[in-house]
Amino acid sequence: MSSSHLFILKPGIWTGEGKITLNMVAEELPFKMLWTISERDKSGKIKCTQEVQIQGLSEGMKNEMTFYDFSPKVFSIEMENANVGRIIGTGLYDQQLLAWEFRENDLNFEGYETYKLENDNSYVMHGEYITTDQLRTQIDGKIMLEKGEK
Repeated sequence: MSSSHLFILKPGIWTGEGKITLNMVAEELPFKMLWTISERDKSGKIKCTQEVQIQGLSEGMKNEMTFYDFSPKVFSIEMENANVGRIIGTGLYDQQLLAWEFRENDLNFEGYETYKLENDNSYVMHGEYITTDQLRTQIDGKIMLEKGEK
């Protein structure tokens, strides 16, 4: 994977914030996000934890992510959480963008996330997810490496 990306590839803590829009709710809901990225293991897998806390909701969301099978421009991703279960997706990247999607699965859940690299090494992110019962979620935000992390 490109050395221009610190996100995912380098162990550390990333924090972010933004707005989530749900089609069932008329307003945008502010959220905070925390990514904890582990060292690449001997098999080349990178394990991450993504925690999301949406303002006004008492319970946060936690996703366990594993990134693996890196090759030029593509990779695989596995995500597991209490609501969806375990799902496998595909990712792609270039010098400015990291992105992944989950499609054509048995879990009635599809979507994608994009992370665009900014000049200050932060990322502007956008995501959209939908379930078969037409619950749509749109996410827009920004993440950055915690101060002190390199």
